[in-house]
Amino acid sequence: MDKNVMTKKILRTAAILGALAVGLGAFGAHGLKKQLTAEELSVFETGVRYHFYHVFALLFTGLFYIQHPSKQVSVAALCFEIGIVLFSGSLYLMTALKAGGSVGISGIGLITPIGGLFFVAGWLLLAFAVHKTLS
Repeated sequence: MDKNVMTKKILRTAAILGALAVGLGAFGAHGLKKQLTAEELSVFETGVRYHFYHVFALLFTGLFYIQHPSKQVSVAALCFEIGIVLFSGSLYLMTALKAGGSVGISGIGLITPIGGLFFVAGWLLLAFAVHKTLS
């Protein structure tokens, strides 16, 4: 893929996911506060926190890609994106179902660590790309 197209994709995705993180954080703080227990709200907040961490990772990855385009960097970005969807998304879904009075879908919690593995893979790929590029 063309360097400018990939850079634009990574940075645009980071910006959209960042806006989503702000909205979900506000929703958790104001919309869910009275509907969830403190423990359930903490789970939602963990999703928001990791969502934000990895939006910043995605922004850094996009900026790094401008100067050092490589397959490892673009795959690292994809891993961060998938990690946000699976890790944070599963936490959002679990708490939203509880807020709505649903007992939830059995097994949603199993998705969370898979998202975490994508986060780890993204960081390792980024570390490899930095080492390879700046050595």
